[in-house]
Amino acid sequence: MSTQTARRRPASAQRRRPSRRGPARHVVVRRRVVAVLVLLAVTAVVCAVWFTPLLGVRRVEVLGTTELTADQVRRAAAIEEGAPLVRLDVDAVVGRVRELSRVAGVRVERELPGTVRLTIDERTPVAVVKLPDGAHLVDATGRDYATLEQPPGGLPELQAEPAGTPAAVAVLTGLPEELRREVLLVTATTGSDVKLALTAGREVRWGSSADTPRKAAVLQVLMTRDGTVFDVSSPELPTVAGG
Repeated sequence: MSTQTARRRPASAQRRRPSRRGPARHVVVRRRVVAVLVLLAVTAVVCAVWFTPLLGVRRVEVLGTTELTADQVRRAAAIEEGAPLVRLDVDAVVGRVRELSRVAGVRVERELPGTVRLTIDERTPVAVVKLPDGAHLVDATGRDYATLEQPPGGLPELQAEPAGTPAAVAVLTGLPEELRREVLLVTATTGSDVKLALTAGREVRWGSSADTPRKAAVLQVLMTRDGTVFDVSSPELPTVAGG
């Protein structure tokens, strides 16, 4: 009896162990259906965003223009209405807008559900070059970017050879505002012979664009003296002539 009892106990103990069967079949099926539905929903959303006009471009907003019009910028940007917003090639838009000669820079922003915002940085003229076909505006980089029939007031004239243009513009843009207002003409044939013609028939021999802030400070002191020609090409040894 003891031997039979011993043999029965493992079987009895095994029958008392909790069942380890997996989830019921209907639970598995339900989980798979939910997973498929979620996948289909995600796919539908992705397709709607990437391939349909649901989140397409509806408005192109232009900010920062002064001389350019918003329509000129929109035409240059060539953003197709209804094009999916998330697929917009921002770099291509920037490249097209920057082909406008007056544009120095542009920032493109996308705003859901369908707005593209273009913020324009227009070039600012620092001098004018007078040529037979009109007055050419030059910005702080030395770029000739626009032509007008008449030169605008308040801008100095630039007469420079290509080799001297960068230095001439660098000197002009490096002057203090109160001194820049007195400049009527900037000339240069090379990068080391920049000259400024000021109001009241005064002339400044500037030399190169090196040490422009220091030369400007020296010039402002020299101009307290009588004279018509001020030489600051060597700021350590400035001179005044005429008077």
